[in-house]
Amino acid sequence: MMTLTAADGHKFHAYEAGNVNAKRGLVVVQEIFGVNQHIRNVAERLAGFGYRVLAPAMFDRVTPGIELGYDQEGIAEGRALMQQVTPEQALLDLQATAAAFGEGEPVGIIGYCWGGSLAWDAATRTKGFKAASCWYGGAIAANKDAKPNCPVQMHFGTEDHGIPMNDVQAIKAAQPGADVFVYEGAQHGFGCEARASYSRKDWELAELRALAFFAEHLR
Repeated sequence: MMTLTAADGHKFHAYEAGNVNAKRGLVVVQEIFGVNQHIRNVAERLAGFGYRVLAPAMFDRVTPGIELGYDQEGIAEGRALMQQVTPEQALLDLQATAAAFGEGEPVGIIGYCWGGSLAWDAATRTKGFKAASCWYGGAIAANKDAKPNCPVQMHFGTEDHGIPMNDVQAIKAAQPGADVFVYEGAQHGFGCEARASYSRKDWELAELRALAFFAEHLR
């Protein structure tokens, strides 16, 4: 873990993986469960493709160092913590994380669940990222008309009961320039191996698409 400082003076931790001298950077944005083992696994795996990766602890503003499980208790606590972090605060933390990379180093952002929504916010409300990959972000539909400042791709499952297909279609219509992928039969959280909804085949395809996307745009 390294310590970063946001523009409002808030100090927070970020999990670091990969070579500090890598020519490309990725910010991995957590679900509502903190920078837990799953997110650390994601960071390490992506670092293996030649990226320096930082995963900011977005809950440090409320409860520093917290890691939650995927049971009902963890879901309830994660949702409560999420409500205590404003979008403006989250963006300050993401901007500080992007700034932690070397000057001129292209930085992408990839987020899951809550992090998927935050990745969309970062793409549309900041200019610190060269590409954004947003996985099953439930709040994207409400902000679908925002203008992205970088290339964006999105990933949704048809059986995600928190994100109706009507919302996905509305996002597609509002963002014709974005790559919006839909995975038949996939549920919310299909990219997390620690969840009952994990779908290996859909995760593999989505991550291949994300890696190809970043390889194209982070130059």
